[in-house]
Amino acid sequence: MNIETMETHSFDVLVLGSGGAGLRAAVEAASGGGLSVAVIGKSLLGKAHTVMAEGGAAASIGNVDSLDSWQTHFYDTMKSGHYINNFRTVEVFAKEAAARVLELEQWGAVFDRTPEGLIMQRAFGGHSFRRLAHIGDRTGMELLRTLQYKAISMDISIFQEVTITRLLMDKDRIAGAFGYYRADGHFVVFKAKAVVLATGGWGKVYKVTSNSWESTGDGAAMAYRIGAELQDMEMVQFHPTGMVWPPGVAGLLVTEGVRGEGGILYNSEKERFMLRYDPERQELSTRDVVARSIFKEVQAGRGTPHGGAWLDISHKGADFIKRKLPGMYEQLLTLGDVDITKSPFEVAPTCHYTMGGVKAHAETCATNIPGLFAAGEVACGLHGANRLGGNSLADILVFGRRAGIAARDFAGSRKGEVSIAESQIEEEVTRVLEPFNRPNGENPYTIHEELQAVMSTHAGIVRDQQTLEEGLEKVLKLQERAKNMGAQGGRSYNPGWHAVFDVENMLTLSELIIRGALERKESRGAHWRTDYPDELEEMGKWNFVHEYSPDGDRIKQVPVPTMPPALQEICARPVAPGREASDKPNQRKGASS
Repeated sequence: MNIETMETHSFDVLVLGSGGAGLRAAVEAASGGGLSVAVIGKSLLGKAHTVMAEGGAAASIGNVDSLDSWQTHFYDTMKSGHYINNFRTVEVFAKEAAARVLELEQWGAVFDRTPEGLIMQRAFGGHSFRRLAHIGDRTGMELLRTLQYKAISMDISIFQEVTITRLLMDKDRIAGAFGYYRADGHFVVFKAKAVVLATGGWGKVYKVTSNSWESTGDGAAMAYRIGAELQDMEMVQFHPTGMVWPPGVAGLLVTEGVRGEGGILYNSEKERFMLRYDPERQELSTRDVVARSIFKEVQAGRGTPHGGAWLDISHKGADFIKRKLPGMYEQLLTLGDVDITKSPFEVAPTCHYTMGGVKAHAETCATNIPGLFAAGEVACGLHGANRLGGNSLADILVFGRRAGIAARDFAGSRKGEVSIAESQIEEEVTRVLEPFNRPNGENPYTIHEELQAVMSTHAGIVRDQQTLEEGLEKVLKLQERAKNMGAQGGRSYNPGWHAVFDVENMLTLSELIIRGALERKESRGAHWRTDYPDELEEMGKWNFVHEYSPDGDRIKQVPVPTMPPALQEICARPVAPGREASDKPNQRKGASS
């Protein structure tokens, strides 16, 4: 292949990922003027995984509960993360979330309203106050729509349905990315002075997941291979309420908004079992607690016919449900043949979110690779051992913006053109075409199916030393088999070929999940080990960081940053008796209504 004639584009800032974090980063990078910005999406614009987020964006606007404040949001997030979060990341997030939500409103987002015309906020598990700004149960879709129109109104180049397979380097600095168009398979090189990773999580390593097809961990795996540090990989969140029946939709998310609007969980004996597990917060306990509670009820023989728990919102009435939860009403009726206005329905835990990821600076989202920034689910630092519902949509707004600013500043200060050695391109072309030389090789779909079975059995919601070690051995064997994955046919419209690279990435990250879980010999947040059932003070002092080496993964213990006294005081007394009026964001009544 002639490298000189290969399609090549040069930009100042390249954003990988066209979801909420990616679009918010691109908008900010382009808003400074004078720099060229491009967004690369694995799927079509407007179809990223962000549309799957339903319940709302958490922000201490205080429209419903006036005592809410950034301090309380900070406390709730640190407590939910079991204090292995980066305190500075959480502080930045809690202070800025409200402004980012109101900014989105100014850009045209249509939120549900209070009677006074302000943004309505609902309750969610683990939050001390009602703070989730929402649009029914379709908040992610509205957020993405708003950012999409904002982005296309600016001078931002959009590349759709492009798979990126490698991050390119200029010595020790990022220099761009190599990939191909999914439709016809022709290669493309993107040169860039700065790159923002906004590629989302890797929930597809599990069989039962709420994640969409794109969530195969491409960005994290590629960053890891060029030397980026990954942290807290053992922390995988299982959302307590996924659909159970029929099997074809098992794992599809049932928004936490159902419980936020008054839904109640029962076991097969019609007992409201959350009264036993968390009598104070009950159904609005944190996701790790509710998910484990449902799991324990099923294990004790008190599960529903298809292995879950009953969730009932019917007591709220049909009008209320259709107004507040229109998406859930339609989803359960269409896919499960259940009318939630009339009867309870079965739910069970589903893999939902990855708290671990690329280690990113609290203020700039910078990684340890110069010129590479990370925001959203691909990044690590905000959520610790467990994510609060609603914090993800606010996360992509806050840190998408900050990543865009930092990438813009870095690109602006980087003089001259980036230089990419042709050998990098030649090596990647050879690697990407290699599956066609093995038409009778391993089927990537078979490898993926076996990987999902291994991860679900050996590194799922419940873990122990033996099952983790057995799982690691199986993943390593799958990695060896994956070296022989093959593809038939040509490069045009070939999903089997695409699957090869998805599976490679998922295998890489699955190994890190298990290795991290083996190191963390305790139970903390989403990480539940039956052989180490207690949360240990000593283990809470460390994060586990993964570094790539030719000899395999290297794990090091890194001290959890120590909070300054002022933030320690917030955690000691989280709910203040009041707050100054100047602390409350200014929202125009009826804006965008």
